Amino acid sequence: MRGLKKQRRIQIITLSVICLALTTALVGYALRDGINLFRSPTQVLDNPPAATEVFRIGGLVVEDSIKPDAGVRFFFAVTDGAGVVPVHYVGDDIPPDLFEEGQGTVATGRYENGVFLATEILAKHDETYMPAEVIDALKEQGVYQPPNG
Repeated sequence: MRGLKKQRRIQIITLSVICLALTTALVGYALRDGINLFRSPTQVLDNPPAATEVFRIGGLVVEDSIKPDAGVRFFFAVTDGAGVVPVHYVGDDIPPDLFEEGQGTVATGRYENGVFLATEILAKHDETYMPAEVIDALKEQGVYQPPNG
C-alpha cells in the first residue's frame, strides 16, 4: 500500500510539471505575434532587422516628407535627429487626424529593402502628448525639446 501512494504522488507531480510546461509553451506561442519591439530610426539603420520581423518604429515625421500613394496609402519619413527611415504606409485605414509633419509618431510594420512598410500608424492625441518611446529615442540623440506650455 505504501509504495502505491508514493507512486501515485510521483505520477501526479510529473503530470503537473508536464501540464505547466505545455501551458507555458502555448502562452508563449500565442503571444509571439503580439509582442512588438520598439526601435528608433538610428537603431534600424545601424542594425537592420529581418524582413519577417514585425516591430514598432518611432520618431518625428520629417518636414515635407508626406507624399500620397494609391487610396489611403502614402509615403513619409521618420527621424530621431540622427537617422532617417523612409516609411510606406500600406495599411487599409486612413491615417489619424493628428498625424502631420514635425509631430511624433509610432508605426508598426516590417523593414524591407531599406523601407519600413507600416500597417498601423499612431499619432499624438493632443497638443502636448508624445509616445514615451519616441521621447526616449529623441533624448538619446540629444534632440528632444519639451512642448511649450
